[in-house]
Amino acid sequence: MMRIMVALLLAIVVMNMASLGHALPDDQSPAAVEKWFTQYSNAVPKLTKLHFYLHNIVSKNPPASVAIARADSTATSPTKFGLVTVLDGPLADQPNSPEVIGYAQGLFTLSSQEELSTLMTINFVFTAGEFKGSTLSILGRNVVVAPVREFPIVGGTGDFRMARGIGTATTNYVNSTTGDDILDIHFVFYRFVLPGADSDSEHKDEL
Repeated sequence: MMRIMVALLLAIVVMNMASLGHALPDDQSPAAVEKWFTQYSNAVPKLTKLHFYLHNIVSKNPPASVAIARADSTATSPTKFGLVTVLDGPLADQPNSPEVIGYAQGLFTLSSQEELSTLMTINFVFTAGEFKGSTLSILGRNVVVAPVREFPIVGGTGDFRMARGIGTATTNYVNSTTGDDILDIHFVFYRFVLPGADSDSEHKDEL
């Protein structure tokens, strides 16, 4: 009886976590990761393309991003130098879609005294679709007013272990009054597929 109650409790916890929109990953235990690395030399690099929209809507409650730290001089700096913001913004496959496919979670810091530019340290957590439970990590520079911004993809987890590639972002929508914005993001990168794990002979995904 006790075992049944524990199993039911665990099932409820899992469902509640899933309902929050943050998916549980596949097996990422130390043993599973070590086994993956023992086969890594046989893995096939697979060109993968992802396209989605990041909704940084700060006028809602709770906001998608909030300032957590700033230098004393930030208020008078034309580039807001020294402002640090934490982000948990939903990802969608369309700019006006209510269906969430993941979250961008991390930090961006206004890091230039000459132009409006941020240092971004962000994990893209996918909670729906083929890559549910996997993440991609970026670390790079974002010149906010540039028409196109490019940044490196430096790694990932789950299906995206050892991922390397490039992301680009353009502004799809911005509201200068509220501070809301939506970014149109394209990722092009290589992930590594173990033999027998994927049947696509062209080694190319597109979402």
